[in-house]
Amino acid sequence: MRPELSAAIRSGRPLTFLRLFLATFALGAICVLGFAPFELYIIPPVALAALLLIWLRCQSTTSAAVVGFGFGAGLFLTGVSWVYVSLHVYGGMEVPVAALFTLLFCLIQACYPALACAVLQRMRASMPVTLMLLFPALWAVSEWLRSWMLSGFPWLSLGYSQVPSSPLAGYAPLLGVFGVSLVIAAIAGAMASTIDGFILRHASPKPRGFIVGVCVAAALVLAGAALKMHQWTQPVPGEPTSVTLLQGNIPQEMKWRPERAVATLETYLELARHAESKLIVMPETALPMLNVEVPPEYLKALAGVAARNGGDILYGVPEADPSGNYYNSVMSIGTAASQTYRKHHLVPFGDYFPLRPVLGWIMNLLRIPMSDFSHGASVQKPMQVAGQKVAVNICYEDAFGEEIIRQLPEATMLANFTNDAWWGDTIASRQHLQIAQMRALETGRPMLRATNTGVTAIIDPAGRIVASAPEFSTTSVSGQVRGYQGSTPYIVIGNAGVLVLALAMLLIPLAIARAVRVR
Repeated sequence: MRPELSAAIRSGRPLTFLRLFLATFALGAICVLGFAPFELYIIPPVALAALLLIWLRCQSTTSAAVVGFGFGAGLFLTGVSWVYVSLHVYGGMEVPVAALFTLLFCLIQACYPALACAVLQRMRASMPVTLMLLFPALWAVSEWLRSWMLSGFPWLSLGYSQVPSSPLAGYAPLLGVFGVSLVIAAIAGAMASTIDGFILRHASPKPRGFIVGVCVAAALVLAGAALKMHQWTQPVPGEPTSVTLLQGNIPQEMKWRPERAVATLETYLELARHAESKLIVMPETALPMLNVEVPPEYLKALAGVAARNGGDILYGVPEADPSGNYYNSVMSIGTAASQTYRKHHLVPFGDYFPLRPVLGWIMNLLRIPMSDFSHGASVQKPMQVAGQKVAVNICYEDAFGEEIIRQLPEATMLANFTNDAWWGDTIASRQHLQIAQMRALETGRPMLRATNTGVTAIIDPAGRIVASAPEFSTTSVSGQVRGYQGSTPYIVIGNAGVLVLALAMLLIPLAIARAVRVR
């Protein structure tokens, strides 16, 4: 046992650790109100500032890690507890096992804020440098690490909370979601520095620190507002394209039952027949059978609808190729040549089972149909349909900004095909919609979002919802959507921009400190 920890136990300090954990757990839970469906975007920077005020009282790396871990535990156990619904209600796990898996999953995600706070404690410098340079850089890097380690889970990155209404959303086309998170953390650092230096320290207030903190926070907000007014991309010349997104509202527990397959096909065909748009979009695995099992007369009927409208239909369907592989795919049918997109970023245990020889026992606990897909190519061309070039992404793929930009700047619009029925009637579907709004904002492209149970929506290049359907209803959403061309800075540099900025924020103070010591 580490000496500092054993000493803490002898002195009764574990109670202090517990208080630190509970206080920051509450802050993390409150922070969820910043995200959809609540969208109180002021809360995350305030909660993060409060976290820093607690962190400033930490005397050890261990207590700093406890502070970060508590915040992360509150954030994820409150914000993504819907994982339990997927595992138990639709995955068939027994209640105790599903609860344990959900707890472990959320606590693993909480390790990233813990790491950021622990490293910050080891790098501790002067207060303004620590709070306004080192902390924002470490927080952004920790979110970036979480987006790809262990297959990646970028859900509830703080930057999403600012879309679309906050002035800080203006940083998204420049630095992406992690750049917005960095700015939130910098504002939180400025707030904490101001409060601690001028308000809490009554004996020796520091007016200069107060002024610096206020000026930094105000400058970041005003710069974000100015960036938000800039139009990075331009509409494609010509008329907009008429679009209809179909929402079949097939209950997840009924979706894969063979006896329901015909009714599902008829639901989508009837919705398509009522659509008069050039581009009709069906959600992920809308056709609940392998592509080779879809009745030819059904595809002929879809082709007839597309021909009548002078356009194309995109539909989600599981695909079997001649070599025996299976893919979660989107296919096109209509006036353009038939095209296929295969999902690349698969969800562990949902789309495929990683480390099957070691983790195969989990398959016996989960009863998820169509959960053994192969990975599609990492780089695929946009689909050229209905006069547009559509960058297709399926379900969870829209949570990864750098993967979306692989089809840009060629693509003129984005389209997400998803089945959020896995999460039931929880806040997950609204959180997922907000993620899609961020992708539209980062790329300066409209996003077409077709879902099984909701939220089906048309999103404009500024991340605003133009039209949407009520959840858990069998309906469609139609509108006129114009394609866009050009590149945002994020399309060009991806996450490299925020990583370089974070590295500079970490190294410059160290270089200055070293230069001072040399003198």
